[in-house]
Amino acid sequence: MKTAPPKERCPWPTDELYVRYHDTEWGVPVHDDQQLFEYLVLEGAQAGLSWHTVLKKRENYRAAFDQFDPEKVARYNAGKIAKLLGDAGIIRNRLKIHSAVRNAKAFLKVQAEFGSFDAYIWRFVDGRPKVNPWRSMEEVPARTAVSDALSKDLLRRGFKFVGSTICYAHMQATGMVNDHLVTCFRHKQLS
Repeated sequence: MKTAPPKERCPWPTDELYVRYHDTEWGVPVHDDQQLFEYLVLEGAQAGLSWHTVLKKRENYRAAFDQFDPEKVARYNAGKIAKLLGDAGIIRNRLKIHSAVRNAKAFLKVQAEFGSFDAYIWRFVDGRPKVNPWRSMEEVPARTAVSDALSKDLLRRGFKFVGSTICYAHMQATGMVNDHLVTCFRHKQLS
C-alpha cells in the first residue's frame, strides 16, 4: 500500500498551529464582517510582533473582545479598557487596545456608508482575489500600491494601526490576494 506524498506548502508554517492556519484559513476569501473585523484587530495587535504570537493568543482575544463584535467593542469604556490592559492572555499594549475600540467605531461608520465592511474593502480588488504567481518567499511583497491605497483610505476614515504592511497582511489573510507560492497545494485550491 502506497502512502500519499506529503503536501507541498509554503515554507513559513513551522509548527502544528501555523500549518493548520495555513492549510485551512490563510488566503481563503472572507466576506463576513465580524471575521473581517477580527482580522483587522489581530493584524493591528501583531504590529512589531510575529503573527505566530498573535495566533497563540487568538482564542484569548476572542473571549476578551466579545468574539470581535464591533458594536460591543465600540462601546468599551475606560473600565473595560483597564480590564483588557490587565489581561495576560492578550497583548497588553495600551495603544493597540485603544485602537481596537477606535477601529470598531470607524468600522461601524464604514458599514453604515457601504452597507457592509465587506462591500467597502473588497472594492480595492474589484471584488475578486488577485492571484499572484510567486515561486519564492523573496518575491512576496510586504506592501503594494493597493495596500497603500487601502491604508490611506482607512487612515482618512479614522482607523489606527492600519499602515500599508498591516493592510497587505490583512489582504493576504482574508484572501483578497492569493500569495500562496505556486508550488503550494493551496495556491491551486484557492485560484
